Amino acid sequence: MSQITKSIDELVAENGGVDRQETFDKLWALNTELFEKVRSRLELTLDPSCEGLMPYSGKDGAAGYLSAWSGPKVDWLIFSWTGNPKASFTNMHLTINLAAHIDVPHFGYALGTTPDLFFYQDYMPRKDLWTHPEYADKYWAGDSNDAYVAMERDDNFRHFISRDMYTRVAQSPCSLVYGADVSDDNIEALRKVSHQQLDRWLDWVDAASAITPTESAQLAERDLQIRKTITQRDPANIVVENLFGKELADRLVGCLWGENRQLPRPE
Repeated sequence: MSQITKSIDELVAENGGVDRQETFDKLWALNTELFEKVRSRLELTLDPSCEGLMPYSGKDGAAGYLSAWSGPKVDWLIFSWTGNPKASFTNMHLTINLAAHIDVPHFGYALGTTPDLFFYQDYMPRKDLWTHPEYADKYWAGDSNDAYVAMERDDNFRHFISRDMYTRVAQSPCSLVYGADVSDDNIEALRKVSHQQLDRWLDWVDAASAITPTESAQLAERDLQIRKTITQRDPANIVVENLFGKELADRLVGCLWGENRQLPRPE
């Protein structure tokens, strides 16, 4: 398998004028499919802190949509897209941070164009996997590991290696992070693996048992710190700032981690 080691902004700069509207429409439809599946299984309420961002606009046709949700089992869910579909770069998310009373991994998911396809999916650890091998075995061995190995063996997908060290630290050993040529076959392959990964995660959430209040308080603090750090250090933030200006970009980043959330965190 070949690898991608260039940053998102480098990839976009090299091919900045490619019309990917049709590809964006297909990817956003897939992201919406997944979001609606989550809504059918988990109770969610829209947080008012993202008012005015559904949608928003920027320079030369750049636009986006950002919504944040919370619920009894969900601390913070982001359903969003940003970019310029007619000028190479788009990025969409379905990121689900669970409530602190259960310790199932979070669900991270992103699709986009650079202008090639970009795909990310991970079960985001909430414990140190080195010192909790039983936690690692429960969620990343078996089917999760098989899905990772299968994509590594697929010549249609190129392993995307972030040049940002912290971004790599924040990934699990089975994170799926790939680039690929734009084609219907590759998009369909992403649709299949996306639904499989989400279905597995939703079953984990259904089967989860509550943890102790002490563990829950520690987990809540850890979750928020990591979510804030990952969002603020995202290497793609510079692309968004170039499209929308620093003031709006800073607000978008704040909404992504819940800086001004109005709904209370679930107990």
